[in-house]
Amino acid sequence: MPREEIAIDDPAAPDVRRLLATHLDFARAPTPPEDAHALDVDGLLDAAVTLFGFRRDGVLLAVGALRRLDAGHAEVKSMHTAEAARGQGIGRRMIEHLIAAARETGYRRLSLETGSMAEFAPARALYASVGFEECGPFGDYRASPNSTYMTLYL
Repeated sequence: MPREEIAIDDPAAPDVRRLLATHLDFARAPTPPEDAHALDVDGLLDAAVTLFGFRRDGVLLAVGALRRLDAGHAEVKSMHTAEAARGQGIGRRMIEHLIAAARETGYRRLSLETGSMAEFAPARALYASVGFEECGPFGDYRASPNSTYMTLYL
């Protein structure tokens, strides 16, 4: 049986950098530059961000991060599952892990921004399936037809 784990990971690790580069390419391709909010490695190294990796037998298959907005509110960032690993429930396991980590930290609200384009429909469906609901912009975001904002009260 394969060994699987979700644990805090290093955004600067070579395999994490590769998966994050894929994530940035995917997220930025359909998105106008002014509405591209995906964090690069430097952004994920910020002390307010905790990055998690999903590994199977040591191979990185997904990432997801939490960014502290304030004492009661965090944001989901950089959720991405490697294309070859999609359809295996790994994305669901990652978002459930992020929700649990946010609860354990004491956050009362977890929010996210994702694209409103068709490419992001599977992500929006996943977030809705675990209880996220659409909301208005939060933090430093502004209203945009290219963004969908979602939140979950914990």
